[in-house]
Amino acid sequence: MSLPTQMKVIEMCEFGGPDVLNKGIRELPKVSAGEVLIKVRAAGVNGPDLVQRRGHYPPPKGASDLLGLEVSGEIVALGSDQTRWSVGDPVCALTNGGGYAEYVAVNARHCLPIPDGVNEQDAAGLPETYFTVWSNIFFNQKINHGSVFLVHGGSGGIGSTAIQIGAAMGLQVFATAGSADSCTFCEELGAYRSINFNKEDFVPILREIGGANIILDIVGGDYVVRNIRAAHADAKIIQLAFSLGSKIDVDLMPVMLKRLTLTGSTLRSRSDEFKSEVASDLIRTVWPLFGSSPPKLRTTTFAQFDLADADKAHTLMESGSKRGKILLTM
Repeated sequence: MSLPTQMKVIEMCEFGGPDVLNKGIRELPKVSAGEVLIKVRAAGVNGPDLVQRRGHYPPPKGASDLLGLEVSGEIVALGSDQTRWSVGDPVCALTNGGGYAEYVAVNARHCLPIPDGVNEQDAAGLPETYFTVWSNIFFNQKINHGSVFLVHGGSGGIGSTAIQIGAAMGLQVFATAGSADSCTFCEELGAYRSINFNKEDFVPILREIGGANIILDIVGGDYVVRNIRAAHADAKIIQLAFSLGSKIDVDLMPVMLKRLTLTGSTLRSRSDEFKSEVASDLIRTVWPLFGSSPPKLRTTTFAQFDLADADKAHTLMESGSKRGKILLTM
């Protein structure tokens, strides 16, 4: 296959708002051993992209400075030692950056096949959130069937993924969202109960049933203390982001008395080996649920923009009015 020497990309010369995203031209990435080159069909837009654009989430050493942590497309070149994939294979993949481009080089072990029943374009919205949710909640964890799972930001990318996986794994999912439509969306995805945080307080609702066994939070701020109050004894609280801030005053006595586990993580800094193990587990355990009858998982594409309109995609992402995933298409 004859490949071009250059490609269109979205880049930025400074940090700031969506207007710093500009069209550019770069050389095609070189494919190293252990990698494949993907001709990008679509790229997902995620919260970390926005944080990096603002200057608070630098790429790891050796990673592309371009935004974009997940893509779907076709493999067009292989590293010297690649035997698992073939040129022409359709895949979706977790990247370490560089997804906002026509081509991206990716660790071959971080590629996944397109799940049954999912089109190639929508598949771009799967890797980042599925890797994140699965690695933080379910990977190598023993979780009791029927456990109460509280998901904050249920209508977003992470939240919509967490609701679906939780329900598919037999958890009783409660989700918070900011409007009636978003709450309905959460329940359509499998939430047992959605909570409009503008009208209801999730703490008494969860305490009434004995508390949540697992809490997934992207909000931070005063939610940290409220999560502790809403938690069941021996619960696990996972912090993935801080839209309301990460600096708070908190009384840790309830953490000790309830034997709570407070933890958090960022996916991008995890080792390639860890991500490869998560990818294998997703393919084995989660991917078949897309093709079940009826399907237990589905994509949640909310909006699509041309690559050149990445600034508009970021503006929508920051508006808080989306439900599900936003994609950039080539």
